[in-house]
Amino acid sequence: MATLKDVQNKIGAVKKTKQITRAMNMVAASKLRGAQSHMEAFRPYATKFAEVLESLSRSAGNDSNPLLVAHENTKKVNIVLCTSDRGLCGGFNTSIVEKALSFAREAVSVDREVSFTTFGKKGRNWCRKMRFAIDSEYLDVVGSRIGFEVASRVGKKLINGFLEGTYDEVYLIYPEFISFARQVPVVKKILPMTPIETQKDEETERGKPYVPEHICEPSSDELLAELLPRNVYVQLYSALLETSTSEHAARMAAMNNATKACKDMIDDLVLAYNKARQAAITSELMDIVGGAEALSG
Repeated sequence: MATLKDVQNKIGAVKKTKQITRAMNMVAASKLRGAQSHMEAFRPYATKFAEVLESLSRSAGNDSNPLLVAHENTKKVNIVLCTSDRGLCGGFNTSIVEKALSFAREAVSVDREVSFTTFGKKGRNWCRKMRFAIDSEYLDVVGSRIGFEVASRVGKKLINGFLEGTYDEVYLIYPEFISFARQVPVVKKILPMTPIETQKDEETERGKPYVPEHICEPSSDELLAELLPRNVYVQLYSALLETSTSEHAARMAAMNNATKACKDMIDDLVLAYNKARQAAITSELMDIVGGAEALSG
């Protein structure tokens, strides 16, 4: 049975752990506010940018730019995997790598070669453990202030790989920020770009596709040549912002749960300490009473 001193030491150790988890929760909450504001400011731009380009590519034709043309034999797939560099964020990274594993196994099952471009140490280490090929790795990017130049540099490398035939398709796997308690891993195809699904306008005839009309100056082909690469950069940057926000939200929730667990553990240990202390006092009283009776007898 644990002595009173042992229980006291345990209580002190758990209190120190509680202070650490509470501090980490506050740091994560502070970083979350900044990351979330950047993500929410950029999200509408990324969405509308993709919609306009996809609509423009539909009107110009799917063969108007090499980035719109699918390769005849799709054999090589590159997956851009976005994870965190640090742990202590619950099941955040686990859910992302499970999504990546499922997608990679599906690709391998149809005789495709899979390689990874990783953001974050957790994704990099997972790829090494699973023996997946890593073409490029980028560390200490997601958790810090993310610059657009990072996305443009990586995007250029991916585009060159696609045009040179190193990759036949490029996919993004990242956590989409839904709420503080929910971050959902998603898969998004970024190369080759595909037009949006056929939309139907309520005022058009039933079943007739609605295609917005654009008057372009310069021509649609020239605009696409300039804007399509930038769309890849925009989608990458948006994914990194989503990953950063999701990481801080997951860490804040994990540290909040850890702080609550420490509080419950302290309550249990204090109760155990009081019981042990009461048992020790009772034992001493019985010894005193027994000694007194022995002397009086």
